[in-house]
Amino acid sequence: MSVQEALEENKLFIVDYHDAYLPFLDRINALDGRKAYATRTIFFLTPLGTLKPIAIELSLPPTAPSARSKRAVTPPVDATTTWIWQLAKAHVCSNDAGVHQLVNHWLRTHACLEPFILAAHRQLSSMHPIFKLLDPHMRYTLEINALARQSLISADGVIENCFTPGRYCMEISAAAYKDWRFDMEGLPSDLIRRGMAVPDPTQPHGLKLLLEDYPYAQDGLLIWFAIENWVRTYVNRYYPNSSIVGNDRELQAWYAESVNVGHADLRHADWWPTLATVDDLVSILTILIWLASAQHAALNFGQYPYGGYVPNRPTLTRRLIPEETDPEYESFIEDPQKYFLSALPSLLQATKLMAVVDTLSTHSPDEEYLGERQQPSTWSGDAEMIESFYEFSAEMGRIEKEIERRNKDPKLRNRCGAGVLPYELLAPSSEPGVTCRGVPNSVSI
Repeated sequence: MSVQEALEENKLFIVDYHDAYLPFLDRINALDGRKAYATRTIFFLTPLGTLKPIAIELSLPPTAPSARSKRAVTPPVDATTTWIWQLAKAHVCSNDAGVHQLVNHWLRTHACLEPFILAAHRQLSSMHPIFKLLDPHMRYTLEINALARQSLISADGVIENCFTPGRYCMEISAAAYKDWRFDMEGLPSDLIRRGMAVPDPTQPHGLKLLLEDYPYAQDGLLIWFAIENWVRTYVNRYYPNSSIVGNDRELQAWYAESVNVGHADLRHADWWPTLATVDDLVSILTILIWLASAQHAALNFGQYPYGGYVPNRPTLTRRLIPEETDPEYESFIEDPQKYFLSALPSLLQATKLMAVVDTLSTHSPDEEYLGERQQPSTWSGDAEMIESFYEFSAEMGRIEKEIERRNKDPKLRNRCGAGVLPYELLAPSSEPGVTCRGVPNSVSI
């Protein structure tokens, strides 16, 4: 199969961190004990439905117009290239860990939800139906964000100490915010934007996954549409027509403050959804609840299970991959394992990281999960609304059983098989502790 044929048949996938890192590499690599590339990784979709890495591109800023700034590494053919491949994968993991933590986790869930929560408390009465709907999805978020600013993302805090970009971590977040789009944060839109799905009205969810065995997308779509159905039922109850939406001064003030004050840097962007119709309100609320619940859960509660063993997913790299002409190459050949370990976080950095991600991956005993409410009397006197909520809760139970079934299906090789972790990050319920599952209502940790 040629490259062109593989592209036409949707057999090639890319994990691309080039643009996120390249503008910062000169400064990152000037830091003591930090060395990084901007990486791109190409995967081939095998007949079994699994992705096989076939090439890693490692980029550095060119030092001169004619200088070679890119290096391609392919799967190994001998002992030396095996260790080079391992080092290349470590650098990809470091890029991935940084973008995961600084962009997808902190920026796109914790930070970007905050303006909507602040505005809700300022502009919506606690008796307002939309405040009542959002209330469980705002629980503890402002508190955890304040704690994060105090000790995690602060100057010389845990994130700067344990991730490759060091003091430039928050600059990477800020740069990514320029490309953030609220209208693309819903799961279907995000999958289509990333080229992981295409619109297809013949499919159950209106889109077709190009990678069919994609557990996050498969399970996430079930939850996304369950949330959307619940929100639509709720909104239709209180807003039977669009004129009520447009004339609700509290509602309009909440959305205006969220956009114009909370996201002031982007307030003039033409992609912001309007809030004029019932459908507009359903869409906005569904995105917010999705981000606060399932999206955050998928990003957060697997951090220790997947990354607690630091060599499996190093968040920091301290050495570049030596070329044959480099002084370090000889020591690399003499003891490649020692060189590899010296490129990973130090024992102190690794221990600190393990402690932090263990805490972040832990469910508290009082956690409230999607489909649960500590105060179901919120809609006292409205039997129809209470019944609709219990139906949503029952749907979460059905989704959990479907996820359990999928994790036992041997045809789904990305979530079932020898040595393959079952994908449970979007299983709605969980016991307390580090469980690698459970979807809380809110960004609560």
